[in-house]
Amino acid sequence: MEHPETDSQRALTVHARREVAADIVVLDLRAADEKPLPEWQSGAHVDLLLPGGMTRQYSLCGNPDDRMTWRVAVLREENGRGGSRYIHEEVREGEQVLARGPRNHFPLLPGAGYHFIAGGIGITPLLPMMAQATRDGVDWHLTYGGRSKQSMAFADELEKTYPGRVTYHPQDVCGLIDLDTLLAGLQPSTEVYACGPGPLLDALAQRMADRPECLHLERFAPLKSKGPVERRAFDIELASSGRVLTVTPGESVLDVLLDNDVYIESSCEEGTCGSCETRIVSGEVDHRDAILSDAERAKGESLMVCVSRAAATCPRLVLDL
Repeated sequence: MEHPETDSQRALTVHARREVAADIVVLDLRAADEKPLPEWQSGAHVDLLLPGGMTRQYSLCGNPDDRMTWRVAVLREENGRGGSRYIHEEVREGEQVLARGPRNHFPLLPGAGYHFIAGGIGITPLLPMMAQATRDGVDWHLTYGGRSKQSMAFADELEKTYPGRVTYHPQDVCGLIDLDTLLAGLQPSTEVYACGPGPLLDALAQRMADRPECLHLERFAPLKSKGPVERRAFDIELASSGRVLTVTPGESVLDVLLDNDVYIESSCEEGTCGSCETRIVSGEVDHRDAILSDAERAKGESLMVCVSRAAATCPRLVLDL
């Protein structure tokens, strides 16, 4: 089925499709017009726009130097919202899908050494990072956990490509990753990059609270609530026009913008994808996203308008819109 392109999305053809582990398929996507795709760097992800208004984010896990192909891996989630099930059951080689992006809120920053920690499908954004670190001659190691070895995508490929650099923790054999022992063995300057289930990332954040600048996380799900949302109205001002809009207790900033014909790109609407990130001109924010680090929040330069609101002491946010 052919899909029309717009300014913000492109039509891609499924060039190849293969299973790489239990309930995980890899799609190699190429532009339907056979033109080179936009550049991307390690840690980037794209949106796949599926029928019925479903939009799902998937990390690019191929080679950034290959401008003709984007590669994504999709875990089938039986209790999910239907996106992964649709891809597994309906998307076949030769078919078209719509995509938007790429975006990157999880870049590999320069470091003296890296330790990568993957939980299940969280291996995907780390694959290009390991390749990049290898090219750059930087020492690194991967700790890879999953329900079983059969459920761990790319495990055989990693063993062949990076012998001695990967430690596997299939839960049915080894139990959960011993984070205390793992972290105790790292040099203080080691940069830790992790992606996986929320409990794993929460445990890492707790254990590395004394050096948060060395911890880099990508979450696939919203953060657990940090407390009740301040249920009060506040104003947002659009810096370009001075127009003032009121956000009521039951609305998000995104809702109000769209209801007032102010277009802003959005996707997940739960603070995980970053597509609605908006620059702050002035004002204090109650950040509710799963993307910005504590340091980025302290700078107060941007917010995700789908979930974040004005802080309790801030009556008005001025946004770069």
